[in-house]
Amino acid sequence: MNISSDTIAAIATGNVVSAIGIVRISGPDSLTAADSIFRATNSTSLKDAENRRLYYGEICNYDGSLIDLCLCTVSRAPESYTGEDTVEFHCHGSPIVLAEVLETIFKQGVRQALPGEFTKRAFLNGKLDLAQAEAVIDLIESETPIGARNAAGQLRGTISLKMEAIYNSLVDIMAHFHAVVDYPDEDIDEFKVSSYLSTLQDVESELHQMLEAHERNKVLRDGLPTVIIGRPNTGKSSLLNALLGYDRAIVTDVAGTTRDTVEEKILIGNVLLRLVDTAGLRKTDDSVEKLGVERAHAAINTARLILLVLDGSEKLQHEDYDALRSIPPEVPKIAVVNKSDLPAVISEAELKELGIDNCKISALSGEGLNSLDVEIQKMFPEFGLSSPIEKPFSGELITNTRQAEVISRVAESIRSAIAALTASVTPDAVLTDIESAISTIGEITGKTMREDIVATIFERFCVGK
Repeated sequence: MNISSDTIAAIATGNVVSAIGIVRISGPDSLTAADSIFRATNSTSLKDAENRRLYYGEICNYDGSLIDLCLCTVSRAPESYTGEDTVEFHCHGSPIVLAEVLETIFKQGVRQALPGEFTKRAFLNGKLDLAQAEAVIDLIESETPIGARNAAGQLRGTISLKMEAIYNSLVDIMAHFHAVVDYPDEDIDEFKVSSYLSTLQDVESELHQMLEAHERNKVLRDGLPTVIIGRPNTGKSSLLNALLGYDRAIVTDVAGTTRDTVEEKILIGNVLLRLVDTAGLRKTDDSVEKLGVERAHAAINTARLILLVLDGSEKLQHEDYDALRSIPPEVPKIAVVNKSDLPAVISEAELKELGIDNCKISALSGEGLNSLDVEIQKMFPEFGLSSPIEKPFSGELITNTRQAEVISRVAESIRSAIAALTASVTPDAVLTDIESAISTIGEITGKTMREDIVATIFERFCVGK
């Protein structure tokens, strides 16, 4: 892949008011461009500046007028994030100031960085492999402590090291089989054949475990699809608003107010919920409300958790039971008995007969919401920081769909090699499958990645990273 030889710059801290804002420059002309607009108070030229030391001074426009008083740091190639000469200006965080600094840099012949271009250059210059680069954006976009810890572990190279170990095992096998193909008159050592078969089976088992956990692991990043259901006027939208802490959904006494699904995210303990409020489940002749009910059922079929809202101040109705029956048996569910601020009508015996966990709340006052939090966290102990599987959160969990697809193809090649080996086919047939697996592993780290796919990956990034 081609490594750009031009110099790029961007605001690295976003276009928002903040205490500090950073403008980053990377490329062969970074020091020249930065030196032309920055004046250190100790008169040090940036070309003579020490690496990774902060210098205080003035940053000025092309006409010499003062833009800001700021700090500047230099990191020379190859000891920088991108592997190129890099300069950062740490300015006051006014978007106007940062934009003017950036415009002044552009006048020195530097161009605007594209989304993810700094990290892409780090990848192309060998500072990060592709799995680590993808971990950068996963870390930036993390919405849970566990997700952030897992992405940080992958940035450190956990996935890369795991795949590298598999890669080396396959290379050892391939080297032996190459010798067999090159020297067909030599007999294959039966002990080594069984040893290699055992290695391939261990590799296949490890890949299978990684893929098996992938769907669950994606929840760390994307959140748990959680659907709020129930008959009209039980307080579904009120529950959504209470959990969020603000009025996201319209709440009225009129049945059928919610006509469409409303989705928001909320962190409960370490569990990120993608809350979906739905239309009340009932039979209706209203065509618009009927469409809302259909969408509610569609949401139920994709849910990983269901909150069935019941009106505790009224007797259970057939629509409550219909709503419960609409939930797939395998989906975790909690009966949320709302309106605990009113006299209770539903008995404990009736709740027990429902056969699911329940908690009592008042969406109006907020009473009991903590008990709902506890129930949810009890259902998903794997998200607890003190859980038995805390160790894998060091970065071994595959949450990236692209990586999972690649690992799936590696596993397929390994299974094919195992089948060929156990069938005692000629070594070259086994070799083909192993070589395919080795080449595919390179797509995790980027060793054998197509340039167009690499470009697509870095399009996920924000400008300045």
